Amino acid sequence: MPSIHLDNLVKRYGEVEVLHGIELEMADNEFTVLVGPSGCGKSTTLRMIAGLETVSDREIWVGGEPVSHLEPKERDLAMVFQDYALYPHMNVAQNISFALRLQRRPKPEIDQKVREVADMVGLTEFLHRKPGALSGGQRQRVAMARALAKDSGIFLFDEPLSNLDAKLRGQMRAELALMSQRVEKNMIYVTHDQIEAMTLADRIVVMHGGYIQQQGSPEDLFKRPVNKFVAGFLGSPPMNFLDGEIEERDGRAFVVGDGFALALEGEAAASAKGHSDRQVTLGIRPSDLRHDADAPPEAALSLDVMVSEYIGSQSVLLCECGGAKVMVEMNSENRVGLGQTLNFAVSGRGIHLFDRKSEAAIH
Repeated sequence: MPSIHLDNLVKRYGEVEVLHGIELEMADNEFTVLVGPSGCGKSTTLRMIAGLETVSDREIWVGGEPVSHLEPKERDLAMVFQDYALYPHMNVAQNISFALRLQRRPKPEIDQKVREVADMVGLTEFLHRKPGALSGGQRQRVAMARALAKDSGIFLFDEPLSNLDAKLRGQMRAELALMSQRVEKNMIYVTHDQIEAMTLADRIVVMHGGYIQQQGSPEDLFKRPVNKFVAGFLGSPPMNFLDGEIEERDGRAFVVGDGFALALEGEAAASAKGHSDRQVTLGIRPSDLRHDADAPPEAALSLDVMVSEYIGSQSVLLCECGGAKVMVEMNSENRVGLGQTLNFAVSGRGIHLFDRKSEAAIH
């Protein structure tokens, strides 16, 4: 399948520049997820790849060839939209085969392709139904089957699961993951849902304000965010942030704030000692806080429990530390009463430091 290269793409609407030099290389058979809040530029980027938006400056390369001048129908791609975009007067088989019929493919070839993709996405028994007689998840599968039937080299997905309820979104994520393994195509997927990004992507591209903030594997971005925005955007519940200052006590580095003084170890200590600005933001994920009544003060946070949310095997606690809110994930078997003050140990690997002014990670 062709590789895709976005060469410093710029997009302007009149005098307003909304994308500021998007540089991105997507390898063969890679599932790339563009993720970010509303207005970050992810859908605009996808629509430029599709040819639905013009490129203001620079170029899109597919398989080593420039494609920005080509019409959408001249690009080797298929697109799945948020609102399904199905023809209500056609049945499922007719919707799936629409592009093939426009290409005047032989009927036996069309029928075989429809059967293949319908079987792949679990629609075989619904081929004679109209879209109005289908559930939201089934309609989204029809949209995916129609894209698959085109046999394009590139598949584009523009928030395809956003109209589904939470349970159905989970089911469709699994089906999309299976589909990507079967078809071995380049897939570019846009979403604002970081759970979709983490579970589907080979590569995540986090966007904010028309810029790429960071790109890499889900594990890389989760464990090694380059700035406070990426750290806070990926992860559910989100990372906790506490303002503090770097201090040295008896040769050890500490991050000290209102209600806490945590000792830094290893690379974190070395990075903190070498950082010129003492004012930092401490980041700790809720899953990196562990209830430990015996943990020493320099390795723990003392938190006042305000709210406890039971969500099955896990509970999420909303706590307070020096006036700041802190969330904690813990096993639901350890029931916690409101108003308690508990000690939570923090491992050295669970500590992230960010420069207070630039919000860049301190490494």
